[in-house]
Amino acid sequence: MKVPNTSWKIRKGPDWWDETAEEYFKGKRVLVVSLPGAFTPTWSSEQLPGLEELYENFQEKGIEEIFCVSVNDSFVMNSWAKDLGIKKVKMIPDGNGEFTRDMDMLVFKPAQNFGYRSWRYAMVINDMEVEKMFIEEGKNQMGLDEDPYEVTKPENILNNIF
Repeated sequence: MKVPNTSWKIRKGPDWWDETAEEYFKGKRVLVVSLPGAFTPTWSSEQLPGLEELYENFQEKGIEEIFCVSVNDSFVMNSWAKDLGIKKVKMIPDGNGEFTRDMDMLVFKPAQNFGYRSWRYAMVINDMEVEKMFIEEGKNQMGLDEDPYEVTKPENILNNIF
C-alpha cells in the first residue's frame, strides 16, 4: 500500500511551510507512529519518550527517521515536543486529518468529546510504501474503547521490525 502524498501546514518559527509526505518519506525507510492527541497521558508519559529514548536502536534496524502524527495543529504539536524535550522524533501536525483519513485511521470519539482523531497505530514506510503496520485492536467510531496500548509500544515495534 502506498501512503498518500498529503500536504501539511508546518509552523517553523514565525513562518508557515507546506511540506508533503513525499518530502518526509520518499527514498527513506521511516517509522510513523500516530495517536489520538497531543498531551494525552499515554503518549506524554510513555510512548513519545520511549521512541525518543530508543531512537538509535531503531536506526540500527534501518529506520532513518521517526515521525509522530496526530490530528492536531502545528502550534499544539510544536508545544508538545518542546514541553517533553523531544529532539529526535519529528512531529507531523495532521490538523485537518487528511492523512489519517486517507490511511483509514480517522475515528470519531464522541464519548470523550474528542471529535475526530487518529486511531493508535504505527507503520514502517519504505520509499512511500507501507512495509509493516502495527494497529491497536478495538478500532471503533464511538470512543468505546480503553485506548489500547500494547501493539504500538516502542519496544514491541522495535522487536518486530527487521
